[in-house]
Amino acid sequence: MNKLLKLTFAVLAGLTAVGAQAQDVKAGEKKIAMCIGCHGIVGYQATFPEIHKVPMIAGQNAKYIASALNAYAKGERKHPTMRGIAQSLSEQDIADISAYYEQQAQAPAAGDAAAAPANVAELLNKGACASCHGANFSKPIDGAYPKLAGQHADYLYAALKSYQTEGNPYVGRGNAIMAGQVKQFSHAELKAISKYLASLNGELRTVPQSKMR
Repeated sequence: MNKLLKLTFAVLAGLTAVGAQAQDVKAGEKKIAMCIGCHGIVGYQATFPEIHKVPMIAGQNAKYIASALNAYAKGERKHPTMRGIAQSLSEQDIADISAYYEQQAQAPAAGDAAAAPANVAELLNKGACASCHGANFSKPIDGAYPKLAGQHADYLYAALKSYQTEGNPYVGRGNAIMAGQVKQFSHAELKAISKYLASLNGELRTVPQSKMR
């Protein structure tokens, strides 16, 4: 078994408890007030600590959303705003919110996905990206991994770069698998990967939400 697979299984084993909490979609709908100010506005762009569109989370895997929120709460993912929000949530809140967003998946647009340009295909193979995120990058091998197809390119680029970042109090993500894979690429290569993934038909979307709830 290669090192990547060993690390993958180790991470999955550590995440088995994530999502085990009973989920209540209806309850989650009542708990997203802190989410909709960014994730409920189409095209909303964050300005700190980096400038990029906030990720589309409607339709994302509940298990992944929960693991990401827990990582922000623990500081494994660095983002001042997200950490403050995540730390204010209980385990039940996280389970309910994650379930609410997961059930908002959209059907991907009809048509076959465009083949990756040769240089990008080589990068994706080098990073073994499909081994976790699925061949179409919208059906990961486990819910603990995110859907990537159709996600904003600038967000994907910022997220990938964060696995290379060390010693920054505001930016960075601690994940042994992703750090090992991403550190072998230049920023230009990460941009090329992000641009291709963003071009794919996926299930993610932004569902406009009014703050007046």
